[in-house]
Formats: sequence, C-alpha cells, structure tokens
Amino acid sequence: MDEKGDVPFENIKTMGELGFLGLTVSEEYGGAALDTVSYCVAIEEISKACAATAIVMAVRDSLVCYGIEKFGTEEQKQRFLVPLAKGKLIGAFALTEPGAGCDGAAQKTTMVLDGDEYIVNGTKNFITNGGFADVIVLFGMTDKSQGYRGISALLVEKDTAGFSVGTEEEKLGIRASSTCELMFEDCRVPVTNRLGEEGQGFKIAMTDLDAGRISVAAQALGIAEAAYQAALEYAKVRVQFGQLIAKFQGIQWMLADIATRIEASRLLVYNAALAKHRTEETDARYSKEAAMAKLYASETASWVTDLAIQIHGGYGYMKEYAVERGYRDARITRIYEGTSDRQRLVIARSILR
Repeated sequence: MDEKGDVPFENIKTMGELGFLGLTVSEEYGGAALDTVSYCVAIEEISKACAATAIVMAVRDSLVCYGIEKFGTEEQKQRFLVPLAKGKLIGAFALTEPGAGCDGAAQKTTMVLDGDEYIVNGTKNFITNGGFADVIVLFGMTDKSQGYRGISALLVEKDTAGFSVGTEEEKLGIRASSTCELMFEDCRVPVTNRLGEEGQGFKIAMTDLDAGRISVAAQALGIAEAAYQAALEYAKVRVQFGQLIAKFQGIQWMLADIATRIEASRLLVYNAALAKHRTEETDARYSKEAAMAKLYASETASWVTDLAIQIHGGYGYMKEYAVERGYRDARITRIYEGTSDRQRLVIARSILR
C-alpha cells in the first residue's frame, strides 16, 4: 500500500466492523464509549504496523466524530455520527487553506447565507481522507468583519453540487492515506447542516485539534516503538567485527536513550489523554497537555527512526526493511495538526498566563 499509495479500504471496512472507527463515541450513537487512554493505545498499536491506516482512524474519531458529538444537534448526530461510528461513513476535517498553514483563523473560504442555505466558495488543501470522505467538517467565514469570531462550521456531504475533489497529493510518508485539495464553487449547504452556532467555528476547530493532537502523539509513539523494536532485534543478530553489534557500548547507549525517550513520550501521551478525560463534561481546555504530548512524541519519532536506520546501517536505507518507511512516516507528525513550532507557542502561552 505504501509503494502504490493505495488507501487501505479493506482495512477500513474491517476496522468499522470491529468497532474501531467509533471508539470514543457514546454507545447511544453506536460507539464503544472507551476512554481516551484506551483510544490512544489503539492508535499506538495500529501505528506500529501502518501509520497511514492509523491516521484514517484518528481523523474520523478525533476531528470529525468528536466535534459532531460535542457541538452537533440531535438530528446531526443521528444522521452523521451514528453511521460514522459504525464505519458506514468516512469523515474529513477541512480547515487548512493554501497560504494559511497553521493559521486557522486566516480563512478565505466564504459561507454566505442565502435563505435557508449557505453559498460556499473556497479551496482547502492537505485534507486527510479528502479523496473518499462521505461528510466533511468544513470551516469558513460567515462574517469577515468579526475576524476569527466570524468563522463557522458546516457539514458538507460528498454529493453536494458545487463540491469537487482536486489534486491527490503524492507524499513522502503515510502514502496509503488520501491527502487532497477540496474545492467549493457556489456550493449550497443547508443551514440545518451548520455545526454549532454561527461564529462558533474557530472554537470548534481548536477543540477538535486539541483532541487530534493527542491522536497524532499516539501515532508518533507507535511509529517510534516499531522502529525501536526493529533496531533492538537487529542489534541482537547482526554481527560485526566478530561480535553482535548489541555488545558494542555505542549501540547499547543508543538503545538506552531510545527506550527512555519512548517511555517519556508514552507518559506525556497518556497524561494528555487523562487531561482530556477529566474535562469531558466541561468546557475546560487541555491544550497545553496535548501540545506537550504532540511536540515531544513527534520529535521523538523522527529521532528514533533516524537512529534505527543508523543501527541497521546500509540495510536500514533499503525498502526491504520497515525502518525506512517508519522514517518517512514519522516526519509528518511534526507538521500536521500544528507544527512543532506551533505546539511550542501553545505551551508558552499556557505557562505565561
């Protein structure tokens, strides 16, 4: 799937049948109602095998299902959340725009109210699941004069007139996931599909991203763990200069540092998951904990996969060994759902209040 860039549709179907696509959704809406720590364990374990499959799952749960359950009407939950939780629908989260990057407030997509419909015009890019999503959580401006307070959110269905999928991106890593440009040209979306109140879009986006960052941190943790296990096993069988490379102190210290940073990452990820769990019934934020987990785990994943290749030597550079794919997959975790620099800003603002 990585080689061809094929989306793992069979995996996705099976995950839906097993209940993995609505792990944190309430039972009344067809989910498993698991706590966030359990959800992180699932993302972590799936990421060990395939980070692309894991991000399909993470976007659906953290960025789509979570927002609909928290801010949606009962009608929206029955119409969208129930089939999403059962794996019958795939969701996408469309915030990023060309030229905006991490600046979620810089929305050029417009949503103009016309009777009982919004007329939507704009372009989104780098949208995970965008190429095959059935429903898209779309953000845009309903009142430019209000700045970020003028952003609203709409639930757009894939067969809506005026909506189309643009370029499918060729990526360095997580190649078995769909990353697309989405285009809206005089796209009419009913008011009943608005998520939350008008002007509440930025709050919804930031709330979803806090949850999403924990998912990415868990994904990064899984990527790092897979690379570590591969390097550890390789060091136990590879012979150089007449002995196993695991007996060289230089390799031992690499493995010791890797194990320590992975354990620290795991504790930060689970701590963020617990912080989210504690705020489920309130509007309290866990932005700092989520940002810390994503920052540290993502940078650890890049560092670990790099060392794993080094331990493998020339073989690690070859596609025959999984550490090569892990190295490529790890890189995106420092970019999407907020770059590492963005996470540092979130943390700094929290501790300097």
